[in-house]
Amino acid sequence: MPLDLVTVPCLSDNYAYLIHEAATGATACVDVPEAAPILAALDERDWKLSHILITHHHHDHVGGVAALAGATGARVIGAAADAHRLPPLDEAVAEGDTVRVGMAEGRVIDVSGHTMGHIAFHFPDSALVFTADSLMALGCGRLFEGDAETMWASLSKLAALPPETLVCSGHEYTAANARFALTIEPGNAALVARAAEIEAARAAGRPTVPSRLADELATNPFLRADAPEVRATVGLPDGPDVAVFAEVRARKDRF
Repeated sequence: MPLDLVTVPCLSDNYAYLIHEAATGATACVDVPEAAPILAALDERDWKLSHILITHHHHDHVGGVAALAGATGARVIGAAADAHRLPPLDEAVAEGDTVRVGMAEGRVIDVSGHTMGHIAFHFPDSALVFTADSLMALGCGRLFEGDAETMWASLSKLAALPPETLVCSGHEYTAANARFALTIEPGNAALVARAAEIEAARAAGRPTVPSRLADELATNPFLRADAPEVRATVGLPDGPDVAVFAEVRARKDRF
């Protein structure tokens, strides 16, 4: 049975996600920027939180964990490699491990790059992947701890998931990401159309995430190192994909 998904805006531009498995009533929250909006979303639906899944240690993703866990008694799950700087964990996981939310099974993927020890949670039967600040809508996270090779390897894992997968990322950065993407691949008709849709969505106050992986593959410059226009724009027509990615990331850092 597919998981129900609720996107919960938090802080100024963060998102948390609730996933609910109706058969058992189990409910998980992926990342906790702050507790109050998540508690309100749970109360509105009369859901009881059973799990908190943490992607990485940055405060805008874990700042509300203690309050939410204290209010709900939820089990806290995060990366073993990041445990020394995460809130206290009930379960430490690594790539290839599974997490269960009721009858739904998720797989842990190491997506280090933005931070080392950053993980994603993939629920294949529901076509959901929770990527936080690794793969983002039309973007990827800044390389605070990892290098281009590490992040490219992580993005390549995510790019290989089924194209219908919904990418549940951690921030409402999509409009700014679209403006940058158009400087890299202005001739991409799918990107031009998506940028217009994003502008309309934000003008109406609608979230632009989650996004379909198929759309990211077609428009996200950080996944398109093999695209001729991307290669031409960055002056590396024959360079390795990771070098093209590194130059795109460097240009975004200066954008």
